Amino acid sequence: MKKIMEIYQAPDSHWVGDAFHVRSLFIYNNHGRYLNPFLLLDRAGPTDFEPSDKIRGVGAHPHRGFETVTLIYEGEVSHRDSTGEGGTIGPGDVQWMTAARGVLHEEMLSESFSKQGGKLDMVQLWVNLPAEQKMKDPRYQQILAADIPQFSPSEGAIMRIIAGKYPPDNAQSVTIGDEASHYHGAAKSYTPVDLWDLHLQARATTSLALPQDRYVGIVLLKGEILCNGERLKETDLVILAKEGDTATFEAVTESKILLLSGEPIEEPVVGHGPFVMNSREEIKQASLDFMSGKFGAL
Repeated sequence: MKKIMEIYQAPDSHWVGDAFHVRSLFIYNNHGRYLNPFLLLDRAGPTDFEPSDKIRGVGAHPHRGFETVTLIYEGEVSHRDSTGEGGTIGPGDVQWMTAARGVLHEEMLSESFSKQGGKLDMVQLWVNLPAEQKMKDPRYQQILAADIPQFSPSEGAIMRIIAGKYPPDNAQSVTIGDEASHYHGAAKSYTPVDLWDLHLQARATTSLALPQDRYVGIVLLKGEILCNGERLKETDLVILAKEGDTATFEAVTESKILLLSGEPIEEPVVGHGPFVMNSREEIKQASLDFMSGKFGAL
């Protein structure tokens, strides 16, 4: 069983644009360093919006050197970018945007959601790219809920495999319920990562196989659980040690849990605002390229 290294409580929230009330559960220069190649996790909401003709969100802004991954639990968000890609994602859907050499994009509440009002609840992750991929062409993946593999590891538990696979290749202890097969995630990533979404009914208990020799992040998005016997509350982040290959989860109340781990990128990480590269010189060049219009236009 993997040991709990630390439990981190969510910091105070702040607004990103006028639609995303965000808590940054980790970033790459704090305890997020254990979760390399994941750079950042922002939890937006749950936030209630009154019906409005105003479309809230974040207008055009650049990114270079990494990927953004947006998971929607409630509400709708519309995306469009300078490559001509775009779309609207709703509950259960995922957007995986590879910024790579550079992209401009905007993220807004959808027009229909804005007019109807409702609750927005979502997560956005940043995933680093290796140096050899940072200047490749951008890529966009819109992954609908129906296309994400899911299974029940035990009674009252549903797991969705967004990226990676279950069980991991190097796991010695395997728990996949009654179906003896592997589940492969719907998303394509440049660096091997596991991104799993676990839903537990109240009082449900499950034991999961986890990758050996990797730190694993556990984010409690909703509810209250016991993780390896330790009580967690909503928005807590747990870092599990590299050693071991299982963890147990017992839901005190109905709970939603995000699990993430990846193969580390052993390269310098230099970030400034919307750019994450390997050196300060590359950050300066990204700024110059953006100001000169090389990221395209919306």
